Amino acid sequence: MEMVKCFMIVLILGLCHLSMAAPLEEKKSSRKTYIVHMAKSEMPPSFQHHTHWYDSSLKSVSGSAAMLYTYDNVIHGFSTQLTDEEAEQLESQPGILAVLPEVRYELHTTRTPEFLGLSQAAALFPESESASEVVIGVLDTGVWPESKSFADTGLGPIPSSWKGACESGTNFTSANCNKKLIGARYFAKGYEAALGAIDETKESRSPRDDDGHGTHTASTAAGSVVEGASLFGYAQGTARGMATRARVAVYKVCWIGGCFSSDILAAMEKAIDDNVNVLSMSLGGGMSDYYRDSVAIGSFAAMEKGILVSCSAGNAGPAPYSLSNVAPWITTVGAGTLDRDFPAFVSLGNGKNFSGVSLYRGSPLPGKTLPFVYAGNASNATNGNLCMMDTLIPEKVAGKIVLCDRGMNARVQKGAVVKAAGGIGMVLSNTAANGEELVADAHLLPATAVGQKSGDAIRDYLFSNPNPTVTILFEGTKVGIEPSPVVAAFSSRGPNSITSEILKPDMIAPGVNILAGWSGAVGPTGLATDTRRVDFNIISGTSMSCPHVSGLAGLLKAAHPDWSPAAIRSALMTTAYTEYKNKQKMQDVATGKPSTPFDHGAGHVDPVSALNPGLVYDLTAEDYLGFLCALNYTEFQIRSLARRNFSCDASKRYRVTDLNYPSFAVNFDSVMGGSNVVKHTRTLTNVGSPGTYKVSVSPETPGVKISVEPQTLSFSQANEKKSYTVTFSGSSQPTGTNVFARLEWSDGKYTVSSPIAISWT
Repeated sequence: MEMVKCFMIVLILGLCHLSMAAPLEEKKSSRKTYIVHMAKSEMPPSFQHHTHWYDSSLKSVSGSAAMLYTYDNVIHGFSTQLTDEEAEQLESQPGILAVLPEVRYELHTTRTPEFLGLSQAAALFPESESASEVVIGVLDTGVWPESKSFADTGLGPIPSSWKGACESGTNFTSANCNKKLIGARYFAKGYEAALGAIDETKESRSPRDDDGHGTHTASTAAGSVVEGASLFGYAQGTARGMATRARVAVYKVCWIGGCFSSDILAAMEKAIDDNVNVLSMSLGGGMSDYYRDSVAIGSFAAMEKGILVSCSAGNAGPAPYSLSNVAPWITTVGAGTLDRDFPAFVSLGNGKNFSGVSLYRGSPLPGKTLPFVYAGNASNATNGNLCMMDTLIPEKVAGKIVLCDRGMNARVQKGAVVKAAGGIGMVLSNTAANGEELVADAHLLPATAVGQKSGDAIRDYLFSNPNPTVTILFEGTKVGIEPSPVVAAFSSRGPNSITSEILKPDMIAPGVNILAGWSGAVGPTGLATDTRRVDFNIISGTSMSCPHVSGLAGLLKAAHPDWSPAAIRSALMTTAYTEYKNKQKMQDVATGKPSTPFDHGAGHVDPVSALNPGLVYDLTAEDYLGFLCALNYTEFQIRSLARRNFSCDASKRYRVTDLNYPSFAVNFDSVMGGSNVVKHTRTLTNVGSPGTYKVSVSPETPGVKISVEPQTLSFSQANEKKSYTVTFSGSSQPTGTNVFARLEWSDGKYTVSSPIAISWT
């Protein structure tokens, strides 16, 4: 098989996902970090190199400011520290496109291959040299190189096209790299400019992972096969990444104080220099327009170089309009569950049992029911029910199991608070914000988490019984849980708040209770009081679902080296599923009802089907430039984003609905009388065998007529392209009405599916 030089960067910046905070407040004086976008083509001829021009421009407004980083791949420009006045002065100069304040991204907080069908389908995926040419780079909290997930047994020489490096620093040398972990760098100039020098007694000024998150995401994407993996015996089995023969390169950009956009851009810049092909980022891009969003800008540059860009959708669900990373050149990944659970039952003194989940493994509770108290009744604080630090009265909780409500502080910290006050166990109850979603944790004391309905019933028992008692029964690991997957409640939802005509998220992947490698510097809860050390940990979030897709994209790139990033995303989307094997619709744990394309996008990934999708929706950089024209971006805004002189053709009519996306989002104006008509044009490329495809749309959509022209497409050769138009004719409906459907092209062998979301606004 032809060898593929495929390099992959997994930018996973958040235990679950990263939210974009407000632009940073300055630490000292009035200086703060800005990212300066330059019009490189306008450099005066008196300068021999663009960096000399950048330096001269900076010195014209500040005699003391220095450049933190210069950029040439992700943007044209540099980052520096300026006062507000200096920033305004600089932005008014010729050749300056934009001066944007730095943004800080905050960390939120083994059965997967079998669940995805990869174990039975290993023969379908290339395990030859092409698979080991894939390099997955991870921009995150670093790496714990001693993890067995990075063992290089059986791997050949490092790919000749790899141009990366293994940097030394605190507790890390180049000897920590091998033929699996082939690159490791760290980026801290932006962090230190904002918050001062790194305290090396608290975190390593090197690629070493003191947090655990980076090790978890890297091993999820491309960890080696490790037999006998588990967390305290939970999820016992063989741990493996999605692309086990891929190489790993780590770019540390997240620190105790957060992940800074100047450092993130510098890491993306270096990753592109290192000759990468795929970039996956689990960080929140916020709600900015694309030309103001550093991640969207850097991702555009990566896309232009053939790099698939994959990002987490965010953990702000189940609220609508809660998505991050909605640019159409980014693959946006939500989270679903596995068919595995860790049951731990609450058994009340009145004989009633309620199901919960837990990863506690330690000294068992006595084999009897124990005194039970509600945290709100054992505290003088107004939020005592939340078990915040120092809010519980020891005399009221000593020797008892405590019911705490979820919210505000970390779930595991609540257990630590109960333990510190003398409690011997905890029941953690969801509130309306989390509903019935259960996330398992490796608590520091016997504890379990229950859903809102169970929590309400348990609370009623506590309030009505003068001498309430309880115990917790831990049941270990259960597999074969149905239904699965379900959409995680925390997974961020559409509609797309920036461009409503682009349906997001694109897909969901496993993101709940995921077992993967961990740092030896921190316990499984991440709490300072947790002295336990583990080789593997189980955590949840869209940061976990993102590296699943990153690894799968690497497998597809190895199998199809000539596929573009858009083709790989299309294959994953058009083969995703939205029904269980019993034909029931996929469920949303937040509502207990069927999920919609605003929740799951095209559906849950099915990598075996994605290997041979039949047809794909392809896209080029020029297509995205046309999309920007359709958004009425100015020439300056396009130059800021695309780093080139590009003018929209005044004689051409650009339409967002013509972007060749594998899904459809249709918006009707509910205040308009009569009929609304919206047309979408798409082009399919044949990547399978010759065939004649017929179209179908289901189910019936009340209030809208959907017609496709032509209804049949015939392909006789590889890479042949055929176009079609979908016309949506909607009648008047109340504002807020949504209907959903699915468009499918099938030749009897392949089925190419696209989700449709129709909204009246």
